[in-house]
Amino acid sequence: MALEWLRRDNELKDHQLFDNSHFGKDAPTIIYEERPITDEKGARVDGLYSAWIWLNNPGQYNSYTTEMVKGVIAAFQRASSDRKIVAAVFTAVGDKAFCTGGNTAEYAAYYSRRPNEYGEYMDLFNGMVDGILNCKKPVICRVNGMRVAGGQEIGMATDITLSSDLAVFGQAGPKHGSAPVGGSTDFLPWFLSMEDAMYNCISCETWSAYKMKAKGMITKVVPVLKKDGKWVRNPLVRTDTYVDDGEIVYGEPVAAGQREAAKKLMGECTTDFELLDAEVNAMLWKFANLFPNCLINSIDQIRAKKKFFWDQMKVANRHWLAANMNHEAWLGFNAFDAKKVTGKDTVDFIKFRQLLAEGHLFGEEWAEKVLAKPKG
Repeated sequence: MALEWLRRDNELKDHQLFDNSHFGKDAPTIIYEERPITDEKGARVDGLYSAWIWLNNPGQYNSYTTEMVKGVIAAFQRASSDRKIVAAVFTAVGDKAFCTGGNTAEYAAYYSRRPNEYGEYMDLFNGMVDGILNCKKPVICRVNGMRVAGGQEIGMATDITLSSDLAVFGQAGPKHGSAPVGGSTDFLPWFLSMEDAMYNCISCETWSAYKMKAKGMITKVVPVLKKDGKWVRNPLVRTDTYVDDGEIVYGEPVAAGQREAAKKLMGECTTDFELLDAEVNAMLWKFANLFPNCLINSIDQIRAKKKFFWDQMKVANRHWLAANMNHEAWLGFNAFDAKKVTGKDTVDFIKFRQLLAEGHLFGEEWAEKVLAKPKG
C-alpha cells in the first residue's frame, strides 16, 4: 500500500480516568458490574456488555454519601470510556429505594454550619450530574423503589427510566431545609407541564410510578409483586382511569378505606424484579442494534436541552446551597436526622414564620424554639 510507511500503534489505550478504589461491595459504596448483552432469546453476545452502576446504601434508602458521589463520578467515566460497553444502567441495591438524595445524617453531622465544606461537596455533586449527562453511552435508570429529592434529580439526568410500580417520585427540599436546585428546577419543566413541574417541585408530595408514566415522565412501569406465581399490580395505587370532580384521574392512591386491605395483600406477596430486568435487557438489546455514533449523537442532542439550563444555574446554585447550610438547611437536616429522638422530622414551620415576622435574630435561640424536643 502507498501509505505503508506511516507508523501505526495498534495497542489499545485505556481511557479510564480513575482507578477502581471507588467501587466495592460493603455499604455504603458504589458497585460497578459488567453484564453481557443478551439477545431476545436470552443468549449472551460475545464481547458486548452493559455497565450496571449500583447505589449501595440500602440501610439509608440508598442516600449518597460524599464517598458514594465520588464513586458515581468514577463509574460513569469508566462506562463512558469503555469501548465494549453498550449502555449504562443506573440502579440501586434492595427493593425499597432507588435513592432518597444526599445522606442527611452526613449533612446534619458534618456539613450543616460548614458552608465552605458543603460548597466543596456540591462541586462533587455537580460533577456527578455532569458525569451522567456527559456519559458517551445511553443511560437507563432502573428504578427499584422510591426516587425522591436528590435521587429524583440524578434520576432525571439519565436518558430512559424503567420503573417498578411500587416506586414513588418527588421532591422534599422545601420541607427539609433546601431547594431542589440540583437538577429538578432545571429538568422538571422538560418532563412535565409548567404547572405540574411547579407543583411537583414545591409540594413535597410523592407521585406514583403510574402517575408519572401517564404524565410522560418515565418510559415504562411494570409490577414487581407476585402472589401464587401471578403478578400483582401495586394495590395501593389506582391503575384504572376514572373521573373525580370532572378530572380524569390515574395513578392516584386508593381510597383510605382500601389501604389496609392493600397492605395486607402486599404482605402476602414476594418482590420479584424479573419483569423490570426483562425491560432493561430489551432496551439494552435495542441500543445494541443501532449505530453507536448515531445513537449517542441523537441522545446528546436531546440531553442538550436539559444541559442548557443545568449549566446556566449549577454554579450559582452551588453557592446558594453552601450559604444555606448556615440557615434553613442547618435546622431542616438536623430536624430530619433527629426524628428517632424527637418523633418529628420537620421544624415547627408556624413558629419559624412567627419569629421571622417578629424580626428575631437567627441562631441558637431560634433553633431552640422551632426544633422538636426529645421524647420523654
